[in-house]
Amino acid sequence: MVPLRDDNPTQIRPYVTYGLIVLNVAIFIYELSLSSYDLTNFFGAWAVVPEEFSTSLTTGISTLNAEEWLTLITSQFLHGGFLHLAGNMLYLWIFGNNVEDQMGHIRFLLFYLLCGVLANLTQWVFAAGSEIPSLGASGAIAGVMGAYIFRFPEVRILTLVPIGPFPLPLQIPAIFYLGLWFAQQALYGLVSLEAPTMIGMEGGGIAYWAHAGGFVIGVVLGPVFGLFSRKDTAPLSVADPSKPQ
Repeated sequence: MVPLRDDNPTQIRPYVTYGLIVLNVAIFIYELSLSSYDLTNFFGAWAVVPEEFSTSLTTGISTLNAEEWLTLITSQFLHGGFLHLAGNMLYLWIFGNNVEDQMGHIRFLLFYLLCGVLANLTQWVFAAGSEIPSLGASGAIAGVMGAYIFRFPEVRILTLVPIGPFPLPLQIPAIFYLGLWFAQQALYGLVSLEAPTMIGMEGGGIAYWAHAGGFVIGVVLGPVFGLFSRKDTAPLSVADPSKPQ
């Protein structure tokens, strides 16, 4: 199922959401300019490599260790291909603006980055010995989606649903669409524990535990970052001249 848009207008311009999308796209364009060798080194330096991160925890405090911890943030802006980038940015575009509208710009940015860091750590817990770089904005965006479903469970999501030979556009409540997405990520994560060479980060390149973990983290941290601090107001309308002001 592919989301197209939500029926949930905002009251502010989501500048942080726009900025995150622009930054992710700009870095991906830079990735395209690199040779295969340079791109591998680039990912090795700025993505989370679980085995290297594990090693950094046992070697004491050093500049190298600080760089490994920094990858918990930098990895959130790297993508392994066009579809990886496009999918993440689509979800951020649809769900990020409303969460930013509720939290405000600064708190939303901090919330987004923290969800990404904690999602990366969740994935690391389940694949601490992996040598495969873990990268992408999925964990942070999963946190945004977790906050969204907690704040706007009844909002309708226009979704392309594969029914028969052609996908049909259907309006699906957020609680069902995002709830199904979370259940899928959690299920794949559980399966990956039993068959790590077949599914999950080890083989398929998808950090399912970062997705599921980020979603739960978003639900938990959303209220802390002001998810419910702004009350919705009715749309502005032209005043009736017959009524006193």
